[in-house]
Amino acid sequence: MKHLILGTAGHIDHGKTALVKALTGIDCDRLKEEKARGITIELGFAHLELPGGIRFGVVDVPGHERFVRTMVAGVGGMDIVMLVVAADEGVMPQTREHLDICRLLGVQSGLVVVTKSDLVDADWLDLLQEELRDWLDGTFLEQAPILPVSARSGAGIEALRLELGRMATGYSARKRDGAFRLPIDRVFTVAGFGTVVTGTLLSGSLKVGDELAILPGGINCRVRGLQAHGGKSESGEAGERLAVNLQSVEHTAVARGDTLVPPGVFTTTRAVDVLLRQLPAAPRALKHRATLRLHAATYEVAAQVILFDRDSLPPGEETFAQLRLAQPVLLLPGDPFVLRSFSPPLTVGGGRVLDPAPPRRRRRSAEAVALLTAIAAGDEGGMLSLMVATSLFSGLSFAGLLSRSGFTARKLEALLLPLLSSGELLQLTREPRIFLAKENFSALESHLCRELEAFLRQNPLKDGINREELKSRLPQRSDPRFFSALLAALEKAGKILAERDIVKLTGRSSGSASGSGALQQKVVAALLACGYEPLSPQELAVQLGLTEKETVEHLHLLARERAVVKVKSDLFYAPQPLAEIREKLTLFLRANKEITPNEFRELTGLSRKFMIPLLEYFDQEKLTIRVGDKRILRRA
Repeated sequence: MKHLILGTAGHIDHGKTALVKALTGIDCDRLKEEKARGITIELGFAHLELPGGIRFGVVDVPGHERFVRTMVAGVGGMDIVMLVVAADEGVMPQTREHLDICRLLGVQSGLVVVTKSDLVDADWLDLLQEELRDWLDGTFLEQAPILPVSARSGAGIEALRLELGRMATGYSARKRDGAFRLPIDRVFTVAGFGTVVTGTLLSGSLKVGDELAILPGGINCRVRGLQAHGGKSESGEAGERLAVNLQSVEHTAVARGDTLVPPGVFTTTRAVDVLLRQLPAAPRALKHRATLRLHAATYEVAAQVILFDRDSLPPGEETFAQLRLAQPVLLLPGDPFVLRSFSPPLTVGGGRVLDPAPPRRRRRSAEAVALLTAIAAGDEGGMLSLMVATSLFSGLSFAGLLSRSGFTARKLEALLLPLLSSGELLQLTREPRIFLAKENFSALESHLCRELEAFLRQNPLKDGINREELKSRLPQRSDPRFFSALLAALEKAGKILAERDIVKLTGRSSGSASGSGALQQKVVAALLACGYEPLSPQELAVQLGLTEKETVEHLHLLARERAVVKVKSDLFYAPQPLAEIREKLTLFLRANKEITPNEFRELTGLSRKFMIPLLEYFDQEKLTIRVGDKRILRRA
């Protein structure tokens, strides 16, 4: 079964609703006000089955200029449009605007139906068809059939059905793979069933029992029931008009413009990069930062237009732009849209979405224009590479690439493979998978080396930087999870040496500051002069006329060079006194097998301030083992 959406377009009172009724037997005007006023106010829906397994969902749109926003909501999913022109009036303002909207929203197939043909003579009908052919020149309908019909007499209706069947047979349906997406165009309640929404399923498939999310609100619910083509159904396919009965959702919580999607697959956006075209008939140039109404799928939202490479866009021209939206909406790559002015309410342009989740762009940005050019040209690999590259040091996740590219996961994997194999892109984390451009990875490597060099210049007595401190010096917009990969790459390249928690610069020797050698000799001499109870770093600093920070740096450097011994963070010994204490302890234990803290104090004459740290130090050095409150000699 082939499922297509057939829609109407045209001026008010040109007989669109009567034409649909003549074709399908269904009256799309369902509201009392529509019956009373004789005009269509809301979208109307019908269905049409033709031989050869062809099913049309039919969308009847209002023709009045006040309801163009409603008309736009009905065009989004159309495969074939019937442009309706009344024989007695010809082309009118909304005929022109509706055709412009169809073109901007990407409708590419259709035909022209001349209604009320029984109200004019044959000569007039021939003349009108010639005028229509001239007017349609250069549009997607320039070669389309022009069929005169009369809904009142039925003349031409069968010929119209045959032509629709022929067109449907040869129609190549748009690709609609991927997760399901159903923009809502109508919400109502049914007694005993609750909330029902309708819309055209743009992609994927939907079945009873499926879990749903309603965007942009993020409401979760379930499919309680489905109807397609006026009958109950267990599932719906892309291209079908569906009525969806929602479980556990109040109808007041849902509105036209919301979209049904699978939970956790899509995200809404407040900015999109687009290819924007100003209509030739637009009344004036479009200014940078102008605010217009954006119509796409079934919603309408105010949008500020940011022109990248100019200050205004003349009628008939196109350019890249960013639209900043007043409210979050769901837009995907390739989605068409229409822009209308607020006053007067006119359709002035439109285009298609290129990047639905862009970073905030700088105007006149060559990188942004290069990326958008690649997307517009269909360069898929180049697009992915540029998306990751323009994400700079933050990189881009697999999920981010999915949402911004619009590809399926399988296609994205296939496109990433050669980029990763060539090294153009690097995968730096496993879960989530985050990618970084090679040049940005190299820039981060250089940044870390500069930070390490700067630290060592500020701390000449240190031979390296703590690993966590160096990690904290990554650019703020970079991901800390990249640090391990960066460190490994720098070490492999021989630029750094990572030892435990310290990262060193290859080939650099510490303690090279002017005069530091003589000063360090003074530090060692001061410790040696103190004997068994050395000065603290604070006391040494006062004695030597240094800051405490400088003193501690000298002590740590001397400890690394084994000129002094670090017993604990604030206790350093000259090697000779410490060796003497060690020798005394060893001889005592060999003679007595064990020693208590009091015995150790009597042996060395040390106060408790030094005695306990030294006993713990000898334990750590594996000279002794603590057993209860005693120490014994560790066996070799």
